[in-house]
Amino acid sequence: MSETTSTARHGARDLRALPKAHLHLHFTGSMRHSTLLDLADEHDVRLPEALREDWPPVLSAADEKGWFRFQRLYDLARSVLRTEADVRRLLLEAAQDEAAEGSGWLEIQVDPSGYGNRLGGITAFTDLVLDAAGQASTSTGVGVAIVIAANRTRHPLDARTLARLAVQYAGRGVVGFGLSNDERRGVISEFAPAFTIANRADLLSVPHGGELRGPDSAQACLDDLGAHRLGHGIRSAEDPALLDRIAAAGVTLEVCPASNVSLGVYATAADVPLRAVWSAGARVALGADDPLLFGSRLLDQYETARLVHGFEDAELAGLARGSIEGSAAPTDVRKRLLDGVDAWLASPPPPSE
Repeated sequence: MSETTSTARHGARDLRALPKAHLHLHFTGSMRHSTLLDLADEHDVRLPEALREDWPPVLSAADEKGWFRFQRLYDLARSVLRTEADVRRLLLEAAQDEAAEGSGWLEIQVDPSGYGNRLGGITAFTDLVLDAAGQASTSTGVGVAIVIAANRTRHPLDARTLARLAVQYAGRGVVGFGLSNDERRGVISEFAPAFTIANRADLLSVPHGGELRGPDSAQACLDDLGAHRLGHGIRSAEDPALLDRIAAAGVTLEVCPASNVSLGVYATAADVPLRAVWSAGARVALGADDPLLFGSRLLDQYETARLVHGFEDAELAGLARGSIEGSAAPTDVRKRLLDGVDAWLASPPPPSE
């Protein structure tokens, strides 16, 4: 879906010029496909056709087999990140892609335990990521912050280790603590001690919930983990009382329409209940999740809101505001981006063709 198509055909404002924040992007999943191929060749990593010629892969996580395939492809992609230079390249290109799409603030999520064995351990890897993020921010003008995420398929004690790691870097580039991977695995309440550690350092609680397992997991993330934002959270639309609670509490839903469809949560983009959660008053921040596997970046999510769900420019500006207001961006960055949203909406739209 291209910006040119939506702007020229509909006489609507350019979505690339709409200031926004990106709050749901995974580390390896942010990699450009061309970079994946370059690094695979450089490090002699054999990639399956689904990541080389047949990209983007056809995916589904509707059952255990489907999730296993998704995770296998993600792990293969992660395996090409072997050196410090690879990490720096990934973060620089991620920030460049954000800048090209009008995003002025990025919170990228990473589980250091998935990379530390090749890059000096989880502390050394986190130091590297934060330094690379700072350099990428300086180079592009996009603020880049880090969310450290635990893996819900691993033991909750591992999550406590990562929470303590995150606390070490609170105020130095790490802004949140998350819980990712297949939400049908693990018991959410067992991860509560890890989130208590992170919350004491004023890190945002940003677990995944309310997608693969449904609204019950979103509610557990609120009750047990004190979630400030919900990674996905889209299936809270199935429980009106829960959705009302989310809206009243100002919890941000990090809605990722393309990944919802790619993973088989909804059959088509039109089936994603974006309009329902928006109409209920929930704060929504659109996200791309894993562009490397889904073939769809942040701008595409705004295009989907416009072209599939009928969001007018004032509503699209509201989505952008939600992403900024739900972020951990500093006050000055937040003000600059919000002022930019107002200016975008105040500007005259181009004439229709």
